Amino acid sequence: MKVFKDDGFAKYCNDVAYGFYGRTGGVSKGEYSSLHCAPNSNDGEKNVAQNRKLIAKNLGAHQDDVSTAWQYHSSQCLSIKTPVDIGDNRPKADALVTDVAGLPIGILTADCAPVLFIGAKQSGAPVVGCAHAGWGGALGGILDDTIIKMTQAGAELNTIAACVGPCIMQSSYEVKYDFMKPFLQKHDEAERFFMSGSKVGHMMFDLPGYVAFRLSLCGVKTARLMGLDTYKNETDFFSYRRATHKGEGNYGRQMSAIMINSKA
Repeated sequence: MKVFKDDGFAKYCNDVAYGFYGRTGGVSKGEYSSLHCAPNSNDGEKNVAQNRKLIAKNLGAHQDDVSTAWQYHSSQCLSIKTPVDIGDNRPKADALVTDVAGLPIGILTADCAPVLFIGAKQSGAPVVGCAHAGWGGALGGILDDTIIKMTQAGAELNTIAACVGPCIMQSSYEVKYDFMKPFLQKHDEAERFFMSGSKVGHMMFDLPGYVAFRLSLCGVKTARLMGLDTYKNETDFFSYRRATHKGEGNYGRQMSAIMINSKA
């Protein structure tokens, strides 16, 4: 199992276990090889359950799974106190927040930006969060709602740090020119996250840069960017866009997860 971490973010995580998990070290086969973590896919349910169990164990959790929501590119964050059932009735959201020790939370991605958060209450007790920030969610306010839910859980804004994990980078993310319009309508300065593409009428979009920008608008002073491209690194990461370009019928999702240690 290959776990990706950022040294600058890790210094905030003395009482927290976290990881951006790549695609290696699991039991799934074929296009889902091997640490595929998304339920309701064509991968076997037993494979997915075993892969998620491996991640929970790596985090040091005393349970066999990591709580994840039914993601739908929304701006909805949920604050939870108990584990989420990952079956068909799991809640719909694109971010989770908790202040409960020993409760691992995570999100699934395959090019979208995974963002992990840590903050502290006035007492020093941790509050953690995770967000699935595709372009639609980032534009729509998923990061904003995650910060709101963290502060409602007691985190002081000036203590919140974030890390943007492996995602599609600007050199791999070509979009049509009109794609820029809603970004510019929301913030004029968002133009700096686009540069001309190789095709006429196309632009290259800097998703992690835009995510960091939106975090700064939320008052987050520390936002780390890992700079790892899911599209280009097929060995380590699943990628929806790469699978589409290769004409593959399926694609896997990797997990990013965080947990307050039970001793915290």
